[in-house]
Amino acid sequence: MSDVLRVTLCVDAIEREVNGIGRYAWELARRLPGQPGVSTLRYFARKRLIDDPGRLMRGEELRHRRGFLRAAAAWQTKTALRSTVVHGPNYFLPVGAETGVITVHDLSVFHYPHTHPAARVEEFERCFISSLERASHAITDSETIRTELIDMFAVPPERVAVVSLGVGTEFRRRDQRELQIGLEKFALNPGAYGLCVSALEPRKKIPQLLAAWRRLPKHIRDVHPLVLAGGSGWMNEQLHEQIAAGRREGWLVHLGHLTDTDLHVLYSGAALFIYPSIYEGFGLPPIEAMASGVPTIVSNSSCLPEVCGDAARYVNPDDDNDFLTAIEEGLLSDQWRSLAIRRGLDRAALFTWQRCIQDTVAVYRRVNCR
Repeated sequence: MSDVLRVTLCVDAIEREVNGIGRYAWELARRLPGQPGVSTLRYFARKRLIDDPGRLMRGEELRHRRGFLRAAAAWQTKTALRSTVVHGPNYFLPVGAETGVITVHDLSVFHYPHTHPAARVEEFERCFISSLERASHAITDSETIRTELIDMFAVPPERVAVVSLGVGTEFRRRDQRELQIGLEKFALNPGAYGLCVSALEPRKKIPQLLAAWRRLPKHIRDVHPLVLAGGSGWMNEQLHEQIAAGRREGWLVHLGHLTDTDLHVLYSGAALFIYPSIYEGFGLPPIEAMASGVPTIVSNSSCLPEVCGDAARYVNPDDDNDFLTAIEEGLLSDQWRSLAIRRGLDRAALFTWQRCIQDTVAVYRRVNCR
């Protein structure tokens, strides 16, 4: 086949309150145009082709066409799904795609089904195997997930490629004045808070983080409140009660979903970043924190040691005393903090969106040549 690539990218994961997978899909959508060899790029969402994925990011409603225009659009969609390299960056291929590429970020829905909403588990049971069987190639974010996918579903190793996620240049160190201006709206002081950016869902182990922070000596908590930011998540009614208690006690700040601009400043101003999730496909927030010059503590589970290397401190979030000790030393040990910042900046520099896009296009070429 020709070296010229015609690609249809599925962008359903892009939404106003963008999460990790949505961020990945958005970076693909905005960076693939103009890549060498990519002659045509179309976007597929809500079971049809769309012109501008930015509308999803802005939360705009997609209007349905009628009559002749609707029939013509349906024909164009059917043709695109059968005559281009179709990429499903969120696990699934569209029903009309006979082959293509899927990105499998993690297998948590199979390992920890009880931590996911029933509807999501049912969707995977209904659609994932079909997508995997139709796909010519699968992409994973890490070698850890690549190995799991091969072992669990007997996928031929040559059909699975690791393509790491990236960190944008907007995640960087900032000077004191920029931080003070950016953090003023949150009543936070630069270098005087701990930070966790995560959806509030069971496998992220946020209750263990709250329990550890509550056990810190009061004089440390008074100077370093814990800040939670991120999506609303699911299955977290009891967690919200714990968050409310921490806020009443004065050592917890819950900000929820933030704009990109606010999030970038929030990262840079943190004294310490903590990510106790027990299972990830890549773990983008720790790398974003490292790129922002923030010492980082992560769980010693799944792919996090692979991705974070020697730049993070590793903990078992279920070991109460170890977790507490790590947080306390992470806030107070100047020697460890200096080393963690230096190593973190070096580690984060390995992960760029440009490299992610180039490696993704290389996978498209393999599919296109079959």
